[in-house]
Amino acid sequence: MNIQPVIGVSGCLTGSAVRFDGGHKRMAFVMEALALVVAFKPICPEVAIGLPVPRPALRLVKAREGEIRMRFSHAPHDDITEKMADFAAGYVSRNDELSGFIVCAKSPCCGMERVRLYDEMGNRGRKEGVGLFTGALLEKYPWLPVEEDGRLHDPVLRENFVERIFALHELNTLRANGLSRRALLNFHSRYKLQLLAHHQAGYREIGPFVASLHKWEDLDSFFVAYREKLMAILKKPASRKNHTNAMMHIQGYFRDQLNARQRCELRDVILRYRDGVLPILAPLTLLKHYLAEYPDDYLLTQNYFNPYPEYLALRLAVN
Repeated sequence: MNIQPVIGVSGCLTGSAVRFDGGHKRMAFVMEALALVVAFKPICPEVAIGLPVPRPALRLVKAREGEIRMRFSHAPHDDITEKMADFAAGYVSRNDELSGFIVCAKSPCCGMERVRLYDEMGNRGRKEGVGLFTGALLEKYPWLPVEEDGRLHDPVLRENFVERIFALHELNTLRANGLSRRALLNFHSRYKLQLLAHHQAGYREIGPFVASLHKWEDLDSFFVAYREKLMAILKKPASRKNHTNAMMHIQGYFRDQLNARQRCELRDVILRYRDGVLPILAPLTLLKHYLAEYPDDYLLTQNYFNPYPEYLALRLAVN
């Protein structure tokens, strides 16, 4: 198992000149920050099926029967739908080790959402398509963190994506090392506060499911079901309200160690974060300080405090 998460990425986002016009869409965050903590696996599906660079532009066409086809814009009868579908099916079946994927927005091949559709007469339609390659990826691996380059400029979505890829990587590593009930329970225990910060209802729902682990004879079947539930919860961006709830929960662990002034100060900092006056680093830093002063075995295991490499400094950009 790789030490670093393996992330698929549209080749043009790495700076490779593989776009239809011979250009690229190099993304600084991908190549200058994320590349230091993950292992990238670049792919340009269009080049992979043998198309040249440069090449005529492709588009998604909604046929009269409602089927989505991939065709060249300058030659609408040249259809490469099956060729791309066959490649995508083969690719996704060989790459189940991935912990995430970054795709190029608006691409008829790689777009994750809002890809322009055309009718058979060449008229522009709604932006409601999904690229053929990315569609196959999402269908095969619904739990996989997948994001578009454009959406990753949003600091909340960027942090959420990175958080998910490291969670999935740790979960995949656990499976690769051999599943055991103890390892699964320990993993879930480490993620409790993180799940609480993302979605309180999901946190409450997954608890009884994990508690039923002793009833499962096939641990791999449990793993598959747990993975889907876990990643669905983490996909919901953590809100101020839920972060506040998680930090108030953490505060309770220090009630016997802190004096009245310290308890009041900590509560005030958390509530000022909730109200948008302070960034999340303010209460988190204070909580980490008290955890260093008054170590707690449970809190020290919690992934919530460091869900990804601190080097990325993603919480600096999140309110």
